[in-house]
Amino acid sequence: MNQLLNKVAVITGGNSGIGFATAQVFLTNGARVLITGRKEAAVNQAVAALGSGAAGFVADQGKLSDADALAAHVKAEYGQVDVLFINAGIAQMVPFPDASEQHFDDVMNINFKGAFFTAQKLLPLLKDGGTIVFLSSISAISGMVGNAVYSASKAALNSLARTLTRELAPRNIRVNVVNPGPIATPIFEKIGLPAEQLEEAKGRLGQAIPLQRIGEAVEVARLVAFLASDDAKFISGAEVNIDGGIMVHPVATL
Repeated sequence: MNQLLNKVAVITGGNSGIGFATAQVFLTNGARVLITGRKEAAVNQAVAALGSGAAGFVADQGKLSDADALAAHVKAEYGQVDVLFINAGIAQMVPFPDASEQHFDDVMNINFKGAFFTAQKLLPLLKDGGTIVFLSSISAISGMVGNAVYSASKAALNSLARTLTRELAPRNIRVNVVNPGPIATPIFEKIGLPAEQLEEAKGRLGQAIPLQRIGEAVEVARLVAFLASDDAKFISGAEVNIDGGIMVHPVATL
């Protein structure tokens, strides 16, 4: 379809999961893609797998100095970009009474503070008429037990996107948010649950979703690609759930 033909896209956290799947879809649709990740080996492996049109840069979204370095690299290599997909994030489930200051800072520094300043530092390089897509979560608008800090970080991200929708409109820059529900990505293995509990949780989630399954990363990627494309040029300020219907309250179906 070449929806993104000749566009330049930066994807943070693009070496795995939704970020990697989105890079694949962007490339298929004609874009040039720069992915970031915290580990050099993982970034290099992802770039090799993505193939022609892909490049990588090692950056930790939780470090503002890395955001500065990323902006300098993008300016030197590309000059300007068309699409920013702020995707990098971490998920750590800790009950509210047990949440430490370190846990709070770890999650907020990457999921919100890092996303905020990465977007800010790359904004001068974003073309007028370009677009920013933030990867959030249905946790931003739900009340998932044991997810207080993560949920707050994503809710803050959604609030930022609403503000930027107005602030950046004079430059015709569109800002949108994607709220995935349960998606089969490596982040499941990083939330801190034992393997047996993790499999049980996946099973329960699948049963709770009206479509009776967990989503796939490529399904989110296709939505991001649409929002980043000119096919969505009148969509700005949207928060789009992609969750198999899990956010529809069951009472509404009685």
